Amino acid sequence: MTKEAILDFSRLHAEPDWLRDRRLKAYDAIETLAMPKIERVKFHRWNLGDGRISESPVSSHVPDFTALGDNPKLVQLGTRTILEQMPSELIDKGILFTDLVTALDTIPDVIEKAFGSAAGYTEDKLAAYHTAYFNSAVVLYIPDNVEVEEVIEGIFYQDSDSETPFNKHILLIVGKNSSISYLERFESLGQGKVKATANISVEVLAADGAQVKFSAIDRLGDHVTTYISRRGRHGRYATIDWALGIMNEGDVIADFDSDLVGDGSHANLKAVAVSSGRQVQGIDTRVTNYGCNSVGHILQHGVILERGTLTFNGIGHIIKGAKGADAQQESRVLMLSDKARSDANPILLIDENDVTAGHAASIGQVDPEDLYYLMSRGLDQKTAEQLVIRGFLGEVITEIPIKAVRDEMIDVIDGKLEKR
Repeated sequence: MTKEAILDFSRLHAEPDWLRDRRLKAYDAIETLAMPKIERVKFHRWNLGDGRISESPVSSHVPDFTALGDNPKLVQLGTRTILEQMPSELIDKGILFTDLVTALDTIPDVIEKAFGSAAGYTEDKLAAYHTAYFNSAVVLYIPDNVEVEEVIEGIFYQDSDSETPFNKHILLIVGKNSSISYLERFESLGQGKVKATANISVEVLAADGAQVKFSAIDRLGDHVTTYISRRGRHGRYATIDWALGIMNEGDVIADFDSDLVGDGSHANLKAVAVSSGRQVQGIDTRVTNYGCNSVGHILQHGVILERGTLTFNGIGHIIKGAKGADAQQESRVLMLSDKARSDANPILLIDENDVTAGHAASIGQVDPEDLYYLMSRGLDQKTAEQLVIRGFLGEVITEIPIKAVRDEMIDVIDGKLEKR
């Protein structure tokens, strides 16, 4: 890891002084900061980055664009943007969905103010590493008082034949009283198995009164070791509804957070995860209530196959002064193998009296009564198990706004079950 490599990359992309300086400050902070704390997950020896910063080489892989639909979208393969699709009526409303370099030319003051405001580099070593070494970034900007009915889609492919680090920054800026539905997909493309790392940071800034439906399906391959952070910052009466499907094949640590800064703000965070093989996944999901009468709900459901490991840490923190706040969480895991390992850890940190808070957590196997009922109706055991698991994960799957993606998620789950 060298400063010179960061400076060369920054100069090559004509980054503004503030961004170059922030990269260098983050680089200096890497050695002084601790790793993020993911309870009961041993990941400190994982390779989560080797200090390289470069662009992806031209790939031989070409996505099937005919299957992508005509809704607004941006597609990147590695660090390269290969498709931008935005209807003229949305462009006329001031909506911008493009790479960081273009966004800096178009709305430089907005980017400087917003970048890193939900996920600062001083939080931990991996956050600092990301700020210093991210090699591609995308900005979605929605001006004030704009309602977008169509789903806006960001598709980010990792080239499975490339060892270029997949260090990507996604910045969503949603203006006052605006509303959008956004779908994000991370996926490995190709049949290669070149070992790679991913350090992904997603920031969602919801201004006062903004309404955001954020859906994601993560499908990076088993050759990718991943750290992913998704952070939301909520203004007054702003809402972010998260629906996250963590379907990666490789080892993953994830940090999904919502900061309810504004009074009356809401976060509904739903996540499903499937661990299989010898895969290790550690998922921290946190909602912090700063604003009065703010509401944060967490729902996490997971399934573990074979020798997989899955840890859910649900963290609800009500800050002193957040009167009338509500923090609820539920974490449940189904284990389909006696060799699987799981933890579901509810954590409540309450610094205010006039609040409501609660949690539930469970780890178990498929209910034999459910199986008996379905099998008594003529289904074999394997089909019955699949239906039970679909129902168990369905509360998140049904929140995905595009039917083809919902079906894809179900196919991924069924495919994992078929391998047992």
